[in-house]
Amino acid sequence: MADNPTRIIALVDGSSYSASVCDHAAWASKRLGLGVELFHILGRREQSSVPADLSGSLKLGARTALLDELAKSDAERAKLNHARGRLILEDAATRLRNDGVTQIEERLRNDDLLSTISEFEKDARLLVVGKRGEASAFAHEHLGSNLERILRSVTRPVLVANRAFKEVESYLVAFDGSRAVMNSIDRIAAGSMLDGLPCTLLHVGERTSAMQAQMEGAAALIAPKAGPVTINFVSGEPDKTIADRIEADGTDLLVMGASGHNRIKRLFLGSTSSSMARLCKVPVVIFR
Repeated sequence: MADNPTRIIALVDGSSYSASVCDHAAWASKRLGLGVELFHILGRREQSSVPADLSGSLKLGARTALLDELAKSDAERAKLNHARGRLILEDAATRLRNDGVTQIEERLRNDDLLSTISEFEKDARLLVVGKRGEASAFAHEHLGSNLERILRSVTRPVLVANRAFKEVESYLVAFDGSRAVMNSIDRIAAGSMLDGLPCTLLHVGERTSAMQAQMEGAAALIAPKAGPVTINFVSGEPDKTIADRIEADGTDLLVMGASGHNRIKRLFLGSTSSSMARLCKVPVVIFR
């Protein structure tokens, strides 16, 4: 893994979330002083049209003619997908330039999504992806399967963009004391993306002396880089409590670790789909 990552990776697919991905990537680019590498991945969704078994159902001449037609159809579809991918990348690059980003690379890949990310993420500081992709743009009750796969496999922080970008002016850290959330505190303290922004450390659970001390230590780490840092304890179910607090406070960004409290972990890496949809009314940064 690169010691000094030099770019932000943004995944665009032409869905209704692509514009928001570009806007969030542009925001992160300006905060971090890094260029953006745009990816559109064609993937392997377009399978060959060749029937699994034609033996015995068609005469040889008819079978050959049909295979020829299917091959032409596949080639034409691949050509159109490639052209569409180029247009998606061009539109995304134009939006980034309009948002003030000057260092932009475009990559059209015909490969598996996770293989591509694994190949390129070593040079990335951050991965930006939409909450839902092209195939699930209107499926409000669940995360797209691709996002779940990404969150399970990546090693870099992931910024999950919501549908519409809003300038980030404050953030909340869902604090559970886990190694992952402490890593997020370390990354905030060492980085620049959230510099100067007011921060709330929120623990959903009992206020114990040990947790209080851990949160005060975390607050001390990020205080030199943040605006005011507030520590809060609340009770309730983590998903609803966090969502309610974000809405009540007008918080613009949620920061989480990718593991930790079982209920919170399930929101992003499991099947509590309706809770995930509620939480993602604001963008989310997930640290490994």
